[in-house]
Formats: sequence, structure tokens, C-alpha cells
Amino acid sequence: MKALLIDDERLARNELRRLLAAFPDVTVAGEAANAKQAREQLAALAPDLLFLDVQMPGETGLELLESLEPPVPHVIFTTAYDEFAVKAFELNALDYLLKPVDPARLAAAIEKLRAKLGAAPAPVERPARLAAEDKVFVREGDRCWFVEVKSIRLLESEGNYTRVHFETAQPQLFRSLNAMEERLDPKYFFRANRRQIINLAWIDKIEPWFSGGLLVHLKGGAKVELSRRQAQEFREKMSL
Repeated sequence: MKALLIDDERLARNELRRLLAAFPDVTVAGEAANAKQAREQLAALAPDLLFLDVQMPGETGLELLESLEPPVPHVIFTTAYDEFAVKAFELNALDYLLKPVDPARLAAAIEKLRAKLGAAPAPVERPARLAAEDKVFVREGDRCWFVEVKSIRLLESEGNYTRVHFETAQPQLFRSLNAMEERLDPKYFFRANRRQIINLAWIDKIEPWFSGGLLVHLKGGAKVELSRRQAQEFREKMSL
């Protein structure tokens, strides 16, 4: 399947391209930053699938889709705004994904397209887990870091974004906590609760907490609550 990425944010297109690399039957044939470029690419590439943003300068993604003459490619909307979902499905969109795109939701949308086309499921290539000694490139705005994974002590969900704590920095990344968890080795990182992932090597001390939970103190001062269920999983993971 040939896909066209239509989004005015370059970083969003790059992230989607990275996620789509896990689906060997989807080829990113081109990109467009606005409706005018999208029409040119549609004519030149004849894609099977559009990943379409809603809010773009000038013509919106919804207006672009409404204006296309049949046959129209299959469309998966990717947007930070959930209020346009009803209109998107009225225009026969295949799916509606919120940014930053969650890998599991993307996989479900691709599977929905395969079912519609009658195609056999293709194996999904999951990204390799990061080792503790690996280094990762982190960027927020104009600031950049090259960080060893083992130096990341805490990751916190902030809506559809993730704040990463290492050294004295706390950049916010354009990626969900679930997507981050996919890359982290569970030998070193633990999902403490719905909003936080901790690096086990950075635990300073642990104390009992309310209703059978635990309060984990990390080196550097952060405190993270584990629910009763997560506390039990933590005990089982860490015990001899």
C-alpha cells in the first residue's frame, strides 16, 4: 500500500514515518505540508492511503477530503483535536488517531484497512528494546541531548506527550508514554502507574503506602506512588 503523509508539522510527519516502518506492507510514497501540496502529490503518486491532519494553514484536512473527486484513497486522520472525529467519520474516514500516535492504535487502524481490502495480516516488526548502555537523541525545541538510557530516572505522561527526567533536564517529547514503554527494557524500567515509568536503578528507598500500595523514592527527590496491584507486581518482579 502506498501512503501519503499530509501534515503541516515536519516532526509529526517524521514520527509517523518512523512508526510506519514497522509495517512492511505500507510504503510512505510522499509527504505534503498543506492541501495544495497534497493535491499535487495525489495526482503524481495515486496513493492508496492518506494519513491526514485536520488543522493546517489555509485549507483544513476535512475541507481537502470533501473536495476530492472519487475514487478517494482510504483516509486515516491524525490530529491533536478530538472534536472533529464525528465529521471525519461522516466523510468515511477509516480511523481517527490522536497525536502523538499510539503504536497500538496505529496497528489497529492498519489492520482495519487490511480487513477492508481483504488482505492477509502482515507481521508487525516491533522496534528493538533499548539497552541500558544505549544512547538516545532527545530534542525539545532548539535544545538537544544525547542521553544514555540508564541515566533516565523517570518518564511521566502529560496527556499525549511524555516528560523525560535525566540529570537536570526534563524535556517534553512528542510521543505517548505507551510508545515509550514499547522501547524500554522491562528489566530496567517499571510501569509504576498509569502516568509514570521508573528506572529501577534509580530507586533510593521504598516505604508502605495507602491501601497496600508503595511509595518509591527516587534518587534526585522524586516520589512515585504504586497502587496495590502495581505494588504486588513490583514485589514479585524484585523478589528472589
